Amino acid sequence: MLVGVGSKACNQSRSLTDSLEELSYLAKTAGAKVVDVVTQKLDSPSPTHYVGKGKIEELIKLGEHTHYDTVIFDDELSPRQQRNLEEALGVKVIDRTALILHIFAQKARTHEGKLQVELAQHKYLLPRLVGQWSHLERLGGGIGTRGPGESQLETDRRLIHKRINLLERKLETVRKHRALYRTRRKETGIPIVALVGYTNAGKSTLFNTLSKANVEVDDRLFSTLDPVTRRVVVNAEKQFLITDTVGFIQKLPPSIVAAFHATLEELDEADLLLHVVDITHKNAATQCLTVEKILAELDIQTKPRITVFNKLDLTLASEAELKALTTFMCGEAEIALPSQNIALISAARGWGIDDLLRKIAHYLWETGRTPVSASSPWNQISSYRS
Repeated sequence: MLVGVGSKACNQSRSLTDSLEELSYLAKTAGAKVVDVVTQKLDSPSPTHYVGKGKIEELIKLGEHTHYDTVIFDDELSPRQQRNLEEALGVKVIDRTALILHIFAQKARTHEGKLQVELAQHKYLLPRLVGQWSHLERLGGGIGTRGPGESQLETDRRLIHKRINLLERKLETVRKHRALYRTRRKETGIPIVALVGYTNAGKSTLFNTLSKANVEVDDRLFSTLDPVTRRVVVNAEKQFLITDTVGFIQKLPPSIVAAFHATLEELDEADLLLHVVDITHKNAATQCLTVEKILAELDIQTKPRITVFNKLDLTLASEAELKALTTFMCGEAEIALPSQNIALISAARGWGIDDLLRKIAHYLWETGRTPVSASSPWNQISSYRS
């Protein structure tokens, strides 16, 4: 059962619907079956139960017919709200953050990825301890862990703090190794291009198309969690490294961004970012803005980048139609469209890849790396979509 709350202060019905559609996609990615969606408009969420008493009664009645065993809320719940809701509904209650963390735990493959996910999980769970964590004693080494007069809750909190400190030390080691690798890469003089974008925008497909690699591609959110770097050969004299990174999403909790700091440092070291946008998505502009906001939070909003409008094979019949979009006649002159910092492609079909490579090469080798405009093209999306 999915639950979302919109504000009465302004008309958010459309954005709430879109957010719940994305929550449904997240739930299905995690392996859940969505049986129903419940919404409510409030001046502000209830501090005790997030939703009103009438809505809780409605959820209880719906449970008698749908037999749901989990309720997922679209916003992060306070520990108090989560406990009260579980007591009232008699089923497991989680929020959007917990759902994203669960998907991350499913997708993590490398040692680094697993460390990052575990750290984010522990930081999320720490304030939600209610004295039911006796299994955590295994993390503390057993005998001698618990002090005299210490409650189970205090023990569990201390064990989690200890685990968080350990994970942070391990990730600091990872960060230093990554910094060393980046230094060595810089010494080779090979430029670095990094892919960024909203989750499921097609970054991994573009990564495979450019690098001839075979990383996992799936029509699910967060199919890529661990960064991957490969070499792209433009010609005998020109080559660059390309890195695929974790996708962004709306309402991405700061704890997750902090936990993946070591991975996201790859973006800061890149010479050029390729911001991949699913131009066919109805919320393409909102998704584009979300990525721009996270880039600003990472303090790399001024990093040179090319915005890549992807998945045009879903709206066009052939590459010839795509090429027709990229040029137009003005009198007797042929004018290039779009500009140097915009590319139109289909990564799945390979359409527009040559044009994208020319623009990457133009920046990396022909302009002396003169900054490509880093301003967001979100306000141009509507015209390109039309």
